[in-house]
Amino acid sequence: MRNPVLVEGAGDGAAVGERLLVLWRRIRTPMVVPLLWALMYACAFMSVMLFAERVYMAIVIVLVKLLRIKRYTKYKLDSMRQEMEAAESHPMVLVQIPMFNEKEVYRLSIGAACAMSWPSNKMIVQVLDDSTDPVIKVMIPAPATEKEPPWQRHAMDDALLTCDACFWLPWSSQEMVEYECQSWASKGVNVEYEFRNSRSGYKAGALREGLEKSYAKDCDFVAIFDADFQPDPDYLWRTIPFLLTNPELALVQARWKFVNADECLLTRLQEMSLDYHFSVEQEVGSSTYSFFGFNGTAGVWRMEALVDAGGWKDRTTVEDMDLAVRASLRGWKFVFVGDLAVKNELPSTFKAYRFQQHRWSCGPANLFRKMLKEILCCKRVSAWKKFHVIYDFFFVRKIVAHFVTFFFYCVIIPACVLLPDVHLPKFIAVYIPSATTVLNAICTPRSFHLIIFWILFENVMAMHRAKATIIGLLEANRVYEWIVTAKLGNASRNKNSSRSHRRSRCRIVERIHLMEVLMGLFLLYCTIYDIMFGRDLFYVYLFAQSMAFFVVGFGYVGVYVSN
Repeated sequence: MRNPVLVEGAGDGAAVGERLLVLWRRIRTPMVVPLLWALMYACAFMSVMLFAERVYMAIVIVLVKLLRIKRYTKYKLDSMRQEMEAAESHPMVLVQIPMFNEKEVYRLSIGAACAMSWPSNKMIVQVLDDSTDPVIKVMIPAPATEKEPPWQRHAMDDALLTCDACFWLPWSSQEMVEYECQSWASKGVNVEYEFRNSRSGYKAGALREGLEKSYAKDCDFVAIFDADFQPDPDYLWRTIPFLLTNPELALVQARWKFVNADECLLTRLQEMSLDYHFSVEQEVGSSTYSFFGFNGTAGVWRMEALVDAGGWKDRTTVEDMDLAVRASLRGWKFVFVGDLAVKNELPSTFKAYRFQQHRWSCGPANLFRKMLKEILCCKRVSAWKKFHVIYDFFFVRKIVAHFVTFFFYCVIIPACVLLPDVHLPKFIAVYIPSATTVLNAICTPRSFHLIIFWILFENVMAMHRAKATIIGLLEANRVYEWIVTAKLGNASRNKNSSRSHRRSRCRIVERIHLMEVLMGLFLLYCTIYDIMFGRDLFYVYLFAQSMAFFVVGFGYVGVYVSN
């Protein structure tokens, strides 16, 4: 005889299922389908906006190159350099290097900055250290005699690993950075080491406090480099003359050169995105409106302009963009030097890259919220420049691009597969995205064969960027989250040593990302549904995109370092 409880439970379950099915049929046609149509048209409109913006910039960059009207080529730097050398009238330059727990790469930036070719009495290297790392053991080679301390005879470098007799000293990141500064100071370089007990204001706070030092107030210009950036010796000679020639110029920005672009697929895909940013976005902004976003590093500011704009503010996590927009509203101009590159390192772990993209997406959206009224009410710039800053710089690039990439390609298209009542035009779903993708990827010819992987990975990352953008617009939780992008020091390691951090040492729990796995399952379900009941070929894209979410979700992207 059947258990009456089980029978009753089964009946209740079937009844609930039937009720849900009836409810779905009632709301599907009058509510869900019209809502999906509306969302599809909204995403299609945003897709056209993004495509139009890419076409506009492509036309401008082609004209700039064909007509040879790049703004930075109009300056006569050689004559200015000769005048400075003849008159010995070099301006005072402050070089700021902010860092936080950068034990893997701190020596790269400090060494490169101290080695720059500029009169030693006209350059101050200021290292701003907020490190809080615990004490670790550092290998130091044994001295030649017992009376001679090891740090007076040897420098810490890769050769230590092959030393026969070594000391292991307990040092923190702070002590290592301070030692490096003292080492360069003993060679005659004017180095100032500044340590803060708190991270108040994060990077903006460190830079602001650095400018408040008495010796910094005598400087005419300030160059800024993050801890993994390595400027060439002639960097100042190729940037300062711009500022001396044009008194209206506030910022000279160099592009980035990635020393570890070939480290893994993750870094290759990042290179494709950033090459477009520098080759097109920065160049177009410089050549048309004399405005673009400061990249936070590898740039030189006129001290007068920095002070006039209100200095560094920590109201968002994009203090560099904040300063650039405020300086532009004060009438200052910028120039991007496309043929001057500064070596740096790309984040090679997915965890570090994800945190970086959260900050880069949340910060601009939050800044747009806070500065929209200020931009509209500004009377010192033209209406066209206001339109460029609000529509092109902020709205399309920082908001629309993230929304349309995720919601359209990872939500609306799969939903249209599940609801065939909503017909998705191929012109919107295929042709416009393909053209937009080609315009983005063409700036990195050597990686063009990776374009499919780049598309799929960008769609995965768009989930995090769209989420961060919403957080920034609403000033929700994590809006002020600041996590320094961890670097592995790949610029100073060979391939064998860098591979010691590979995924084999990682625990499986550390590698799983639940959101990506759930999105992969959703897209895989849509793939199967389209194969069984669909009449289009969307299942080809949906299957590839679901696999991309699974690859990222199960931790098979980038280099891995165990916690």
